[in-house]
Amino acid sequence: MGLSQDLGKEYPSVLDRAYTQYKKYQKVDEIMSRDVVTITPESTMYKAAKMMGEKHIGSLIAIKYDTPIGIITERDLLSNVLARGMDLKEVIVEKVMSYPLITICPTLRIKEAAQTMIKKKGRLAVFECGKLVGIVTASDLIRSLPESSETMLKVDDFMTKDIIKFDERTVVADVVKTMGNKRIGSVIITRKGSPTGIFTERDLLTTVLAKDKPMDTPVGIVSSSPLITTPSGISVHKAAYTMASKHIRRLPLTKNGKLVGIITARDLVEAYAK
Repeated sequence: MGLSQDLGKEYPSVLDRAYTQYKKYQKVDEIMSRDVVTITPESTMYKAAKMMGEKHIGSLIAIKYDTPIGIITERDLLSNVLARGMDLKEVIVEKVMSYPLITICPTLRIKEAAQTMIKKKGRLAVFECGKLVGIVTASDLIRSLPESSETMLKVDDFMTKDIIKFDERTVVADVVKTMGNKRIGSVIITRKGSPTGIFTERDLLTTVLAKDKPMDTPVGIVSSSPLITTPSGISVHKAAYTMASKHIRRLPLTKNGKLVGIITARDLVEAYAK
């Protein structure tokens, strides 16, 4: 039994090889999110934040006269509104949304979609015959990354080594300001100097804004814990599998028991897009 298992690992089955080839040629319509949530440009950012937080999504498509004209994301909310001390109820979507939309067709291969995402720096709106039919995010792409020369590269070459940390007693407002100014999507939360959790853009939406928690709430209360980590030196493909299976978009990396970096879903897409 042990010998057959070893041979199975060394010599993949025809089915395994066929599946790998299939994933290489997957198209956008097989991986895109079809349930596109929309909002009007005249809506407040408060409404946008509540919608994203309650639905656990990171973006909304802005629709005007039945036409998609832009996109508002959690990063727009963080960097262009909260980090600047602006009131969510006084800022409208149109003032901070990104436009025009980055558009692709559903028959595009995922490799090409990844390259477009990195080149254009944003989520991808999928149009068919002039109609919006879906959206592709970095999370959608990493769930479908095939085994290839690109995804066998080590995460160390793509990770961010400058890890921002905050003590669990720091108030959310101070953490958010730093995240927005540095344009980062997460920070590590510590207790007595030791990492215990992570606070992300999505935590801000779902556990703070969607629930109308005050911004002077200690960040440790609304962070995600325990902290999910993996050793550095793993492949891009394995990191993508870990993120997809754990339903996370940021993965802290360790070496000899210490944090040495963090890899994001977007970092993995960039590695695959090369």
